[in-house]
Amino acid sequence: MLVQGLVIGFSIAAPVGPIGVLCIRRSITDGPRIGLLTGLGAACADAVYGAIAAFGLTAVSGLLIKHRFLLGLIGGLFLCYLGIRTFLARPREQCETPPRVGGLMAFGATFALTLTNPMTILSFAAVFAGLGVGAAPNYRAAALLVAGVFVGSALWWLLLSSSVGLLRARITAAWMHWINRGSRAVIFCFGIYALVSAFGTRGG
Repeated sequence: MLVQGLVIGFSIAAPVGPIGVLCIRRSITDGPRIGLLTGLGAACADAVYGAIAAFGLTAVSGLLIKHRFLLGLIGGLFLCYLGIRTFLARPREQCETPPRVGGLMAFGATFALTLTNPMTILSFAAVFAGLGVGAAPNYRAAALLVAGVFVGSALWWLLLSSSVGLLRARITAAWMHWINRGSRAVIFCFGIYALVSAFGTRGG
């Protein structure tokens, strides 16, 4: 169960999304430690959703899916806010001295942002079904599965932040300028997509 959870956690964390872009950017601007903490926030949220799926908490998952419009709206607005900050920042701030992010803020922001996407639990359910896991047969097995999900997700964020951190010293101020603009523009687009998806679920 631990190995299966590790595979599930890694496979769900690995696809590049807004958290991945944010992790890459913070690994460059604030160092690999902050980049890792950014990813660990998402890993903990993945573990929460993994626990809901593993323990078979259908009432909780149903409640989250029922309020997916509100959660998606909050998540989309927050992503748009992160993106808009680039265009409001001073040029010097963007390319030379970007504001540093504290570890607690980096962790908490991505933890909350990942939790605002209740469709993640459907991803876990789909992967569980694909691997033939299903809900764990007992609490011990469920705990091992959730632990594996966290370790697998955390492993991905460790690899990503460390790899990007190795390139940090080679990035010039001009590159930093475009990295800031590009990454936050991508995050803004993810925010717009999240908002459109949220209103789409409401209409459905």
